[in-house]
Amino acid sequence: MPCGAGFLGTINNRGEIMEISWLYKSEAGQREVMAFYDTVLSAWPEPYQKLNVATRYGNTFVIASGEKSLPPLVLLHGASSNAVSWIGEAAAYSRHFRVYAVDIIGEPGRSAPARPSWIGGAYTEWMEDVFDGLGLESASLLGISQGAWVALKFAVSHPERVARLVLLTPAGITPARLSFILRVIPLTMLGKRGAEMSNRIVFGRQPIHPDVLKYMNAIMTYFKPRIGSVPLFTDSELQRLKMPVFLMVGERDALYPSRRIVSRLRTLVPHMEAIIDPEMGHVLFGISGRVLPFLTS
Repeated sequence: MPCGAGFLGTINNRGEIMEISWLYKSEAGQREVMAFYDTVLSAWPEPYQKLNVATRYGNTFVIASGEKSLPPLVLLHGASSNAVSWIGEAAAYSRHFRVYAVDIIGEPGRSAPARPSWIGGAYTEWMEDVFDGLGLESASLLGISQGAWVALKFAVSHPERVARLVLLTPAGITPARLSFILRVIPLTMLGKRGAEMSNRIVFGRQPIHPDVLKYMNAIMTYFKPRIGSVPLFTDSELQRLKMPVFLMVGERDALYPSRRIVSRLRTLVPHMEAIIDPEMGHVLFGISGRVLPFLTS
């Protein structure tokens, strides 16, 4: 399978290549997105290591920071994003944890471009390999949106390996809002202008640093996002979450009905802590001060 960053390989559960296509709309666009990545990473607020973990779905790139003696915390970003999106929270988390910010496969980062099926155990297998490659028997998991779905996928299969679970605006609990889909699909045909409008919808009223917006606009302009929705978790799956769980959603989330997410999870995971922020949307910024008391308790 070609493993250059420009290729996308879809692999079934037997490891067979199903199809190959471009991950970016152009090589020039790929270079622009990766140049942004390197620029942001160079400003990482803590000393860090670049790690490459071999998995059955290809290489996985990880940014590691914090003392090695500290308990491990794995960070999983959302769709159409990558590990450097945690730069604003990295310093706070690294004071308490050995932080592993992971580039999810098939997204605009430096991991393998493979996109295994959302159905079945592929993402659980991938996370198993990441944990094993990092030498983690167990760790706390923190994921946002699609990254929270990946965290949940692993947690319901291997609850013994997840010390604490933080879910930020998680996918896989309720269907996405149809209104969001109908608003965003036409914007995909408007190039850079449509990318900026889409990002504004996702970010809601939260102020966005100009450099962050520029980077996100480049991803939305040049990256080919995965089409479709992740499967919803069943009640029986969610009832396997016996570890401490923290949920945070934004009242103004344009993608998912935040109160329905809280309601369903509270019913199935009664020991869960939950926060609904009345001013935030789908992307939650600057919230480490609200998450850390849970993670360190």
